[in-house]
Amino acid sequence: MLDTSETPQSGEPVRRPKGIYLLPNLVTLAALFGGFYAIVMAMNGRYDLATSGIFVAMVLDSLDGRIARLTHTQSAFGEQMDSLSDMVSFGAAPALVAYEWALRDLGRWGWIAAFVYCACAALRLARFNVNTHVVDKRYFQGLPSPAAAALVAGFIWLATDAGHDGDGLQWVVFALTLYAGLTMVTNVPFYSFKDVSLKRSVPFATLVLIALGIAIINIHPPTVLFALFVLYGLSGYVVYAVRKSKGKPVSVVSTSTDEPDERGLHE
Repeated sequence: MLDTSETPQSGEPVRRPKGIYLLPNLVTLAALFGGFYAIVMAMNGRYDLATSGIFVAMVLDSLDGRIARLTHTQSAFGEQMDSLSDMVSFGAAPALVAYEWALRDLGRWGWIAAFVYCACAALRLARFNVNTHVVDKRYFQGLPSPAAAALVAGFIWLATDAGHDGDGLQWVVFALTLYAGLTMVTNVPFYSFKDVSLKRSVPFATLVLIALGIAIINIHPPTVLFALFVLYGLSGYVVYAVRKSKGKPVSVVSTSTDEPDERGLHE
């Protein structure tokens, strides 16, 4: 990387040695491995481990950007690497796991559902990359790909934990896969939690609630986590309906309408 920004004193460009920041990209690579691991485990019939790989990738994906910001190691390379990792872990991996577990039995309908999900994940990530600077940071435009992956993988995790092998659940997986995929490419706003600051002081009760939440998740992780992501996967439509009923803008694209290209986006 080469930074040619000027210094306030001399006006001379500051040149930094070319290279790749190690720490955040190691976390991104670990997330990528989680997606790759999920694919390999699905091919070997270990769907419990496959879904675990996707959820581990989700945790790591939530950390790499924060680590880059905290260590001041953000880079264009890291952003592109993150998107490519997301495409594998939250696009290809959930589609293949769902196909191998249940959709295969539906023939062409099965692979169509898996492909639609995978294609929507690619479209969603591409749109996210080009709309980064014009979207309200408090919301995602469409369901984020990790949450979509959690819907598909969470259901399979819950079902395999209950002893199901996919028989009789093919059409449920079909509908869920299509819902998750198509919701990624809608303009429905989903809360991003990016305005939640970890540096602010919070009431003591907040820590108690966090501890309580962790305890509840540990009661039965597959059920609780899947329920949480189902609620999140529906929350965007609730926000959309509430905004629409109140006559408020439903688009999360920048509220500036000065530019011709942005006219009509907020109706």
